[in-house]
Amino acid sequence: MSHPDPYGSTEPRGWDRPAPALPWPDTDLEPGPWRPAPAAPTHPTEPGGYARPGAAPDTYAAPDTYAGPDTYAGPYPNSRRRHDGPGRYDGPPAGDRGRPDGPEHRGPWGEPARDDEYPTAQIAPVRDEPTDQIPAVRDEPEPEPPPGRRGRGRRRASAERPPTTTPTTSRAGRNLPAAIGVGVALGAAVVVPLFFFMPAFLAVLATAVGIGIWEMARAVRRSGAHPPLAPLVAGGVITVGLAWFAGPDALCLGLLVTVLGTMIWRLGDGPGNYQRDLTAATLIAVYVPFLAGFAAMLAAAPGDGHLRVLVTLVAVVLSDTGGYAAGVSFGKHPMAPTISPKKSWEGFAGSVTAAAAGSAVLLWVLFDVAPWWGALFGMAISVSAVLGDLAESMIKRDLGVKDMSNLLPGHGGLMDRLDSILFAVPVAYLLLAVFVPVVS
Repeated sequence: MSHPDPYGSTEPRGWDRPAPALPWPDTDLEPGPWRPAPAAPTHPTEPGGYARPGAAPDTYAAPDTYAGPDTYAGPYPNSRRRHDGPGRYDGPPAGDRGRPDGPEHRGPWGEPARDDEYPTAQIAPVRDEPTDQIPAVRDEPEPEPPPGRRGRGRRRASAERPPTTTPTTSRAGRNLPAAIGVGVALGAAVVVPLFFFMPAFLAVLATAVGIGIWEMARAVRRSGAHPPLAPLVAGGVITVGLAWFAGPDALCLGLLVTVLGTMIWRLGDGPGNYQRDLTAATLIAVYVPFLAGFAAMLAAAPGDGHLRVLVTLVAVVLSDTGGYAAGVSFGKHPMAPTISPKKSWEGFAGSVTAAAAGSAVLLWVLFDVAPWWGALFGMAISVSAVLGDLAESMIKRDLGVKDMSNLLPGHGGLMDRLDSILFAVPVAYLLLAVFVPVVS
């Protein structure tokens, strides 16, 4: 028995419900009983025949004309096809390729399709052409910029304007010709007044101390410290003058006066960062004017002060030259890679050897000192000079600067040349006081 509709409808469900009428009055599309389609008639001698539209159901019209065993003529011109027998068909000839007259391109009743229904049939076939007939692509030169203008970052050379050349640098990272020229000029500025007018040497020394203090104060500002420059320069000049005229005790007094004057001067800027500024000022006062005061005491020695300064400077120059030559030629083992990567143990050996040999000869000739004592003097000067260079390199590493300034081409700042001498002059003063006592 049938169950009642739960929604209360009395109409039958599923296939029992009659099909609704279509909204358009087309009786051909009305549903009706299903009937199988009649089989398409075939030609008894040629497969693929079809009944033309409008013909009687039992009649058959051949689509093409059979022209013989080897040819097959179609309804279109130039449509002769190769037919070698049953089961073998080589396709349409070259002139007929692409024409939509195959079984897959026929209409619903088997009639040939029109060309407008298949637009691609009208496209010319793609033929493979030899590549040797294609013209070669030539690289055309870039267009020249208009006259009077040049590209960014470029500079044209001419007879009036020679090409820009990069200055040659040595393996040690210096501009060697400029470094040699500046070194000779500095040596002349020291040696000439030292032998011809001693007070001029004091003026040169005081000027060098003032420049060195300025470079150091400028460099330490990168760390946030601001040491007062005026009391440091004034105190440095006073310290060197006191050492020249009054000796070691006056040198220590000058250092004390410089530090106290800096402390008092700094009070005017308030308590902010006072300790940091005072620490930087004390470092500068000890490093530059105090150590330079020993050079003033060497030159102030009666009778042979100029010779004492000369042997000290020659030992420092020999140490730098020997270390440079040996380091460039044989340097392979870094001496202090975290402080000065370019210094090597081979260069250090060259420094000691050159300074010892030169000082042994020079002290024996000038002061009649035994060669082994002269060699010891040269070795001590060389070690102190290398330590002074490393000390300044450590300061520059801590401050994050490469050179103290760019005042001297090929050398950097003046302090980059004084670093070795400032550590060497106290050692020279002490050793010469022992080897060559001062005669009143």
